[in-house]
Amino acid sequence: MIHLQKLRTISILKWVSSNFVENHVRSSKTPFELTGSFYIAQNPRRLYGRKRIVKPQNVENVDDTSLACDNNVRKVTPAIRREAEAALLEYLHSTRSLQFTDAEHMSKNSPLFLEKILEKIKDEGNIRQSTVRYLRYHPINEFEPFFESAGLKPCEYNPLLPRNLMYLSDDDLLLKNYHVFCNYGIERNKIGKIYKGAMEVFRNDFGILLSKLQAYEELGLSQSFIRKVIVCSPHLLIGDANVEFVKVIEMLKNMGIEFSWIEEHLEPDSCNWSMMFSFLSLFSQIGSSEKPLSRVIRQHPGLLLEGSGDRALTLIGLLLKFGFAMNEIFSIFLQVPQIQVGKFVSNLRQCVQFLNEIEMEMEEIVNIVHSHPILLGSCTLKKTDSLLVILNVGKKRLCKYIQENPQEIKKWVMGTRVGRLPRSGEKERSQILKTKFLLELGFVENSKQMEKALKFIRAKGEELQERFDCIVEAGMDRKDVCEMIIVAPHILNQTKDVIKMKIDFLVNELGYPISFLSSFPSYLTYTVQRINLRFFMYNWLKDQGLVDPKLAGSTVMTCSDNTFLTRYVNPHPKGPQVWRDLRKQICSE
Repeated sequence: MIHLQKLRTISILKWVSSNFVENHVRSSKTPFELTGSFYIAQNPRRLYGRKRIVKPQNVENVDDTSLACDNNVRKVTPAIRREAEAALLEYLHSTRSLQFTDAEHMSKNSPLFLEKILEKIKDEGNIRQSTVRYLRYHPINEFEPFFESAGLKPCEYNPLLPRNLMYLSDDDLLLKNYHVFCNYGIERNKIGKIYKGAMEVFRNDFGILLSKLQAYEELGLSQSFIRKVIVCSPHLLIGDANVEFVKVIEMLKNMGIEFSWIEEHLEPDSCNWSMMFSFLSLFSQIGSSEKPLSRVIRQHPGLLLEGSGDRALTLIGLLLKFGFAMNEIFSIFLQVPQIQVGKFVSNLRQCVQFLNEIEMEMEEIVNIVHSHPILLGSCTLKKTDSLLVILNVGKKRLCKYIQENPQEIKKWVMGTRVGRLPRSGEKERSQILKTKFLLELGFVENSKQMEKALKFIRAKGEELQERFDCIVEAGMDRKDVCEMIIVAPHILNQTKDVIKMKIDFLVNELGYPISFLSSFPSYLTYTVQRINLRFFMYNWLKDQGLVDPKLAGSTVMTCSDNTFLTRYVNPHPKGPQVWRDLRKQICSE
């Protein structure tokens, strides 16, 4: 025995020495601690060699000396892998006394670990014997193949490796609880996920884990369903973390939903039991009794299952914002079509956005949502800009059309051919009213003046009379207003409120008489900012004695900015600065 221990010590020290030479950059003070009668690295993972460099293909002028270590790289064929697996099985079962089923599963389901072992074997002869010999003199961290065979990747299990243990037999609780899961029918390659999500479970004393699993069976759940739930939600085995899960199951049971339905429809890997409990709690407040609730969930499982009820909660919140009562929401749930709830919510939001983009009044949007929630939630509309072009319609008319024909919305969904809206006849009616209005003012039918007026007046026919009356009521003679329209028919494109504002500014701010409009009717077509800037600047220049105080208003307004600056503003040293200050002030207002 003493001789064997010495051989092991010498072998390990030789390996350490050779490994040090290969890596060059490692410290000479490799951290080793004495265990028993031979040395073991404090971090067992360092016992395995570094990753070899593989020479790239199709790359020329590479220094072959830097790739000399590649000469020993062995292609791991299926035959080599089987020999190595057999050697690892023999080591784990015969030498380390692990149960045969555990050792067999570990040896066949830890390929990455085996590849690291094979990289260290130099003998090209009998792979099995070489692997057995290597394992005999090079102790391994058994937790690595254990976790890999349990379904974890190295990057996942490396942080989970015990710091002071190398042998599985030293962690009796881990193996006992592992066997409980195996005996319960949970696949071994899924137990790693349970360990990662609930390490505390593997520290349970004997019998506790099995009692927890049996407690779930007492709820009426089958072992197959419990297995799926535990793998996807391992935290349910920790303390009171299972409270909401149990409440969800009990609530569904009280609604008369059989466990066969639950097992058929619930996907444990996508269940957020806390969210599902929140939905069922709120949902139970909406419905009048448990029986109708059961009917709704059976009819549309997505209300409960999509996002664990999150999508349905979003729908409830959206409907509440539009003023729906709880009983109305329950009625809507009964009518929700067989589409994904998330898609229904998305459609409803998109339709509301569409109505907002065509500038429909908010009150009208709320009315349409209240009247046709199922219609809006069932339609995936085309883009607003595309619809306006395809329908060949303006926003105002489209709003009116939707209010009169809300069911037409379903004809504008994605993937359908959309035609133009039928002609409303409004354009023709407006043209008739324009002609009638101009004839009453004294225009001659089919004359050039009539043709010019019809071309420049863009306002609707029914709006012209009130705009004409607005100018007359400001103090103008009716005959003079008619003459103004003959000269500048486009003044009627201004709204009634804008005409009033510009006349008020002309008379009360600038001090001009209302008769000013007779000589310069185009004044009404300029923007308020331009009028302010030009006349305020003109008044300042007039006070400085630089311009004719009787300069015509049309002269002040009609010339371009460059001409106005060159001719009137720039000759005064302070003129440009005053102009800039005025423009800045007027624009900010």
